Amino acid sequence: MKSPSVLPPAAGATAIGAGASDFEARTYAKVTRRLVPFLMLCYLAAYLDRVNVGFAKLQMLSDLRWSDTVYGLGAGIFFLGYFLFEVPSNLILHRFGARRWLARIMITWALISASFSLVQSPTLFYVLRFLLGVAEAGFAPGVILYITYWFPQARRAKVMSLFFMAIPLASIVGAPLSGWILEAFSGVYGLKGWQWLFALEALPSILLGIAILFYLDDSVEAASWLTPEEKRVLQRNLASENADKVAHHSAAAFLADRRLWLLTAIYFCIVMGQYGITFWLPAIVKNAGVGSAGMVGLLAAIPYGVALACLPMIGRSADRTRARRLHCGVPMLVAAAALLALPFTEGVGMALVLLSAAAAGAISGTSQFWTLPTAFLGGMTAAAGIATINCIANLAGFFSPSLVGWLNDVTGKQGAGLMLTSAALLLGACLLLLVPKQIVDR
Repeated sequence: MKSPSVLPPAAGATAIGAGASDFEARTYAKVTRRLVPFLMLCYLAAYLDRVNVGFAKLQMLSDLRWSDTVYGLGAGIFFLGYFLFEVPSNLILHRFGARRWLARIMITWALISASFSLVQSPTLFYVLRFLLGVAEAGFAPGVILYITYWFPQARRAKVMSLFFMAIPLASIVGAPLSGWILEAFSGVYGLKGWQWLFALEALPSILLGIAILFYLDDSVEAASWLTPEEKRVLQRNLASENADKVAHHSAAAFLADRRLWLLTAIYFCIVMGQYGITFWLPAIVKNAGVGSAGMVGLLAAIPYGVALACLPMIGRSADRTRARRLHCGVPMLVAAAALLALPFTEGVGMALVLLSAAAAGAISGTSQFWTLPTAFLGGMTAAAGIATINCIANLAGFFSPSLVGWLNDVTGKQGAGLMLTSAALLLGACLLLLVPKQIVDR
């Protein structure tokens, strides 16, 4: 049947296709504006509550007369609770909806985080760090899973990069804020600066946890802010992609998938590097010759500012070229090289240059990694797979600060710990070569 358009058929088809493409692009831009900034803000609060112990360390250890080993074990024990409860948490989220479950996670961990202001003994410190891991378990993988409910693989690298910008943002905001709280609130109402740090920085998570209940939707279908046409575009693209994804029909088949364990090993190496930087960066800046806690906080924000600038550029490039392994591996190699060089340099300026390269590389590797498993896992398998990879790999968050703290105490220098995290990142980048290109680079 002849088209009623005045354009020739080929031109008419092109125009219609272009119009459909423009509509689809506008729809995804609308979804991005609605969801990503809010999810970033939530993860910023999550990450701040997880790692502010690195700044509390500047006063906490001397006040309570603790060693680096005590601190490192406490910083790392968080991930044991995280490990035990992450897979069940993600399965609950997938089955019953993200909105209420993510709100529960945020409010619970905020209350526990505030309780750190009461710590006086290593035992209570360890218990609360473990409970904080239990409370937060499922948040990051839950949000990663939630993103797959809205965005197909071809658009996911950019979205993941935007979401993981919350990590450097947490430090850009949190580092100066934490340093200021440590100095400005020290002695107020008889409390130490580190006690105020834990109490005050828990408040945003409580407020955001309540806000989730009113702002997020569990699915495309439930989103009243989308038109029927916009919903059809999103649902069509997701349905087309999910038809090609793996959905294991038994626990045995799931556990026998070697790709799952390869990706777990890679992410374990990334987390080793990332937390080796995160938990020790303030101490590295201080040891480079910076005196006050306030100045440490300001300077510690610089590496994360560099990471913040790099993340969206890497995400756009990954979606454009579809070379996802490359965009994950190269930043990891950059971070490994920077950490390896750090013990052999002197001065605050060079330390900040290398820390900037390390932070940008490790965080960029984290953001791009999550485009790999979501490329071939779907449905309940995606929920279980993302959580399994994240929970096992995040055990590196236990081993990294614990081993670095122990090595620092044994050697009397921080170089041995930095070399350990460098080696982990290098190993992870090499393992990426074993990931089948045809599965993930699409």
